[in-house]
Amino acid sequence: MVQRTLNFRCPEPTRDPMRLCSLQSVQAHVVLGQPLGFSVRDEHSQLLLAKGQIIADAKQLAELFQRGALVEIDEIADLVQQPRRQASRPQLRAEQLPDAWSGCGEAVRRALGADATQFAQAVDAATEQLLRLIDHSPEVALSQVVRQPESDGHYGINHSIHAATACHAAARFLGWNEDEQRRAFQAALTMNVSMLDLQAKLATQVSPLTTLQREAIHHHPTRSAEILDRAGITDSLWLEAVAQHHELPDGSGYPQHATDISELATLLRFADVYTARLSARANRPAMSAQQAGRELHLLGASNPLAAALIKAFGVFPPGTLVRLASGELGLVVGNGDKAYHPVVATLTDAAGEPRLKPLRRDTSRGNHAVVALLSPQSMPMRLSEGRIASLIAEEAA
Repeated sequence: MVQRTLNFRCPEPTRDPMRLCSLQSVQAHVVLGQPLGFSVRDEHSQLLLAKGQIIADAKQLAELFQRGALVEIDEIADLVQQPRRQASRPQLRAEQLPDAWSGCGEAVRRALGADATQFAQAVDAATEQLLRLIDHSPEVALSQVVRQPESDGHYGINHSIHAATACHAAARFLGWNEDEQRRAFQAALTMNVSMLDLQAKLATQVSPLTTLQREAIHHHPTRSAEILDRAGITDSLWLEAVAQHHELPDGSGYPQHATDISELATLLRFADVYTARLSARANRPAMSAQQAGRELHLLGASNPLAAALIKAFGVFPPGTLVRLASGELGLVVGNGDKAYHPVVATLTDAAGEPRLKPLRRDTSRGNHAVVALLSPQSMPMRLSEGRIASLIAEEAA
């Protein structure tokens, strides 16, 4: 049985007021003449406008942008949690979603392998297919990233989809507009197009990298951007993000050792690292979302983009299997009011016997608190991906 016991006796982390993002990056949440859903601060974190105050007109908004006005990421969390479920959705039953996601894998494989004359159109088509599924159930989309079977399809293709889904989730969390969310998705989907097969090989390789492999890795951001350019991708922000997605602000990144890095490129790098940690490799097991989030937090320091990515998934993302203090085993089906208090559907009773009908538990209550993460092998029953998707979608409905 694989089980990681968690220590929950330490107090929950307090909100870090320094985790800020620009007002301009979340302007989609600003309605002129209407009360703000968050406070606005200056570059020194001093309050400019309190939550509920009004930005009267475009001139005032432009002045705030010019001043470099900032917003706490935590304060916009509730706004971006407002579902888009009222929009039209494809007529898919929840249990069909995992198969639909698998079908997208084949569409992405064809798109990223297409020749230059068909590449852009094929990527657009695959993007539409995936974004419809994300829109249908964002929570199931997150679970697809978290629940990565150890050997399911082509690693390079799967990683591209997972990184793109993660980028889209963070962009949505930040309140980026739909065009910006789509650009983030497509940039992440294509950032490793020049080394997909090498990624698949490295996922099962235990020997040290060869000289040729090191060279391919070092140059893949530039080569991927060149492939996109030859294929007719003209979005300069997309191309720039792909070319820079392994650069670092201190110049220690690669391949150009650049220091002026775009916000989108930084988000791609974080999503690349985070989702790679969630995948098993030949030389290490998959990390839990909590472990991957902790590593990303250390890597990203106080960077608001790293924080947004972590918060978009949560400490216990949908699809995570857990043990409660009561002894019950269950599936996380949604985020709760606080990071460490997810909504859990219990699949067994306290004695470990399977339940005929799952019970929803409030994990903020001490006797139902989450005390351990579990592997699928820890469960006394086999859970199909369709069943998992149904439970998650049922909670989100």
